[in-house]
Amino acid sequence: MILVAIIACEVGFWVAIGAGLIARYAFDRPRHGRMLLLAAPAIDLVLLALVALDLMGGGTASWHHGLAALYIGISVAYGHRMIAWADAKFASRFRGAAPRPRLSGSAYTIACWKDVARTMLAAAIAAGLLGGLIAVVGDAARTAELLGFFPILGMIVAIDLLWAVSYSIWPKRSPATARE
Repeated sequence: MILVAIIACEVGFWVAIGAGLIARYAFDRPRHGRMLLLAAPAIDLVLLALVALDLMGGGTASWHHGLAALYIGISVAYGHRMIAWADAKFASRFRGAAPRPRLSGSAYTIACWKDVARTMLAAAIAAGLLGGLIAVVGDAARTAELLGFFPILGMIVAIDLLWAVSYSIWPKRSPATARE
C-alpha cells in the first residue's frame, strides 16, 4: 500500500510540475501555473501523512516506509532545483529563452559540491523523518526495519561525496577542450 502511495505521489509531483509549467508557458496563465507548482510540496505532506497513519494504525514498517522518508527528503532538498530545471526547459521551448549552458570545469565541480550539500540535507530530512516515525510509533519490533535505512542514507551521502571529490581531482572538461 505504501509503495503504491510513493509511486502515486511521485507521479503526482511531476504531474503538478508539468501542469504548472504548461499553464505558465503554453496557456500564458502564470498565476494558475504558480498554484499548480505549489501543489508539489503538498503532495509530500500527503505521503508523510499516509506513512504516519499506516504505522500509527498498527502497521509494521517495511522498506517502503523507509523509501517514503528518503523520497520526501530528496523531494524537499532537490525539489526547487528540479522545478528550476524543468522551468528552464519550458522557457526555452515555449518562450525561446536560451538553453542553460552545460557546466564544465570549475563550474561543474562547484555544482557537484552544492549537490553534496543538498544530498546531506536530504539524508538529514529522511533521518529525521525515520527517527520521528520510530519515536511516534514507540514499538521497536514494528519499526526495526526503519533502522536499516540509516546506513543506506550514509552510503548515499558517501557516494555523492566521492562523486564531488572525483570531479575536484579530475574536472569535467568542456566539450570544446575535450576534442583537442
